[in-house]
Amino acid sequence: MAAYFIAQISIHDPDGYQKYLEGFMPIFDRHGGRLLTVSSKPVEVIEGVWEKDGIVLMEFPSLEAAKAWKDDPDYIELAKIRQNTASANLVLVDGL
Repeated sequence: MAAYFIAQISIHDPDGYQKYLEGFMPIFDRHGGRLLTVSSKPVEVIEGVWEKDGIVLMEFPSLEAAKAWKDDPDYIELAKIRQNTASANLVLVDGL
């Protein structure tokens, strides 16, 4: 069963964030991830509050694969760049 990471994100250091992006795909691909949407444009809020400017929606083949990506030592190190150059809210959900 697929699993999904949903991220609300605001990038405050685009040049620094580019370093994160440069290392992202090889680690992501290694765990079978698939990007469904990436947008740094403001989202259209239909109801409620969306706290960040953009969105990233990622699909993994399973919850285990998603957690393996999140816990990959290479990604943990890379995520430090994201944490220093952007603010984000991240959730992981199981698919149907």
